Amino acid sequence: MVQTYYDKDADIGILKDKTIAVIGYGSQGHAHALNMKDSSLRVVIGLRPDSAHAAAAKEAGFEVLAPADAAKKADLIMMLVPDEFAADIYKKDIEKNLQPGNILAFAHGFNIHFKYIVPPKDIDVIMVAPKGPGHMVRQLYTEGAGVPALFAVYQDHSGQARNIAMAYAKAIGGTRAGIFETTYKEETETDLFGEQAVLCGGMSALVTAGFETLVEAGYQPTMAYFECLHEMKLIVDLMYKHGLAGMRYSISNTAEYGDLTVGPKIIDASVKARMKDVLKRIQSGEFAAEFVKECQAGKPNMDKLRAHAKEHQVEKVGEELRSKIPFLKGGKLL
Repeated sequence: MVQTYYDKDADIGILKDKTIAVIGYGSQGHAHALNMKDSSLRVVIGLRPDSAHAAAAKEAGFEVLAPADAAKKADLIMMLVPDEFAADIYKKDIEKNLQPGNILAFAHGFNIHFKYIVPPKDIDVIMVAPKGPGHMVRQLYTEGAGVPALFAVYQDHSGQARNIAMAYAKAIGGTRAGIFETTYKEETETDLFGEQAVLCGGMSALVTAGFETLVEAGYQPTMAYFECLHEMKLIVDLMYKHGLAGMRYSISNTAEYGDLTVGPKIIDASVKARMKDVLKRIQSGEFAAEFVKECQAGKPNMDKLRAHAKEHQVEKVGEELRSKIPFLKGGKLL
């Protein structure tokens, strides 16, 4: 098993005399910045002058600078902008302002691993990737807990890159839960595969296919929604807390028998073969190239697919049902 590191294993003192520039103030950006501020570190925010997040960052007490000025002022620059914008921002605003001995950091390995960003040799390049959304990184920190995180070193110019990465993870609360060492390659390729084949792509397609199967067989869309989507959270929560065996222990014998006998017929060897094809596309850089090309074109196909998905019956039924459940706050994304 991979070794787990906690608070006692990381020394935040290595960052005490450094200025940290967080480029971006979205989901991860605001969480990292606020947590580091509460950890008594010196943080500035790098944002475009027209950024919608500038007011929130200033209200939180941060000095907000243009990305180039933030990079010029910083010892450690953490890139927390979407993957499709990072390379352009780096080339326009960050690269020319890097000084020997600086630390360039990321929360996802995409641009470094696929070489859309090629850093100079005289800096450290690290990664700290919380395994959860930004709002949970912030919320759990304020509650005295934390979100587990991965950390990696791509380039160790100073000889201290690993210690700096671990200190950064501690500053945002990761070591409270446990942090795990990886590589840029491993984090990037497993992250993309998980998103595409299981967590987002696979699960969304499975839910949609199940919903359609029941509706096409004449069952009420409401019932199909509850059985194929709404109850997903209950099962996933059990897996999250207790693993697959714990989930099976908690459900009925009927459900468990159906799980063990029917599940492998749905997700069979042909699905696993296609998953291997997905992984090969990721490993070769083919997916990354396709995504970058799509973004450079203005995301026409992505916008078309988004619009089509939003019009699916499962979304219409779900929106109506969620609006009737008080604790879901009207079913709107907050």
